[in-house]
Amino acid sequence: MLEGKNVNLRVVEKEDLPQLAEWINDPDFYGEYEPLIQVTRVELEKQYDNLLSEERWFIVEKKDGSSIGGMSHFPEGKLIEIGYTLIPGERGKSYCTEAVKLMIDYLFLSKNIIRVQAPTDPRNISSQRVLEKAGFKKEAIVRKSNVIRGKWRDRALYSILRKEWKEPKILTKTAPG
Repeated sequence: MLEGKNVNLRVVEKEDLPQLAEWINDPDFYGEYEPLIQVTRVELEKQYDNLLSEERWFIVEKKDGSSIGGMSHFPEGKLIEIGYTLIPGERGKSYCTEAVKLMIDYLFLSKNIIRVQAPTDPRNISSQRVLEKAGFKKEAIVRKSNVIRGKWRDRALYSILRKEWKEPKILTKTAPG
C-alpha cells in the first residue's frame, strides 16, 4: 500500500472487482469526458487475470478505508501512462492530486523510466489542474484520437520527466501488502 497524508493507494485484489464493475458501468463515474464503458464481472476478471507484468490497477482510499476511486499505470511503449478517476462526490477535494503524486513518486522510485504521461480531454479543466499540480506539463493536443459519446474528440497529452520530478513530494511510506 502506498500511504499519503489523506489517501492511500492499494493494489486491486479480486475481491475489489465487483466494486470496480459497478463503478465502470456507471456513466457518472467516468463522466462526460471519457468513453462509455460497459463490462461484465466475467470480462473484468479476464482483464484482471491477463494484466501485463508492468500494468497495475489501484484503489484510491481515504484514511478511513472508504474506496473513492481507481487509478492505473500501464506501459505505453518505453514509458508509463497513468489514468485515474474518483467517484463524483469525492472530486474537488484534492484527493486525486495527492493520489497522482503518490503514483508518480512510486513509479520514479521503483522503475527505471524517464517519463510518465497522462492523456485528458481538453475540456476537462479539473483533470488538467490535477496534472499541473502534480508537476505535469502539457505537451500536445492529439487531434480526434478518442470517441466520446459518439463524437471524435481531441486529447491533451501531459507528461512529467524524471528530471522535473527530482524527489518524492508526498510519499510517506510504502506499507507491506
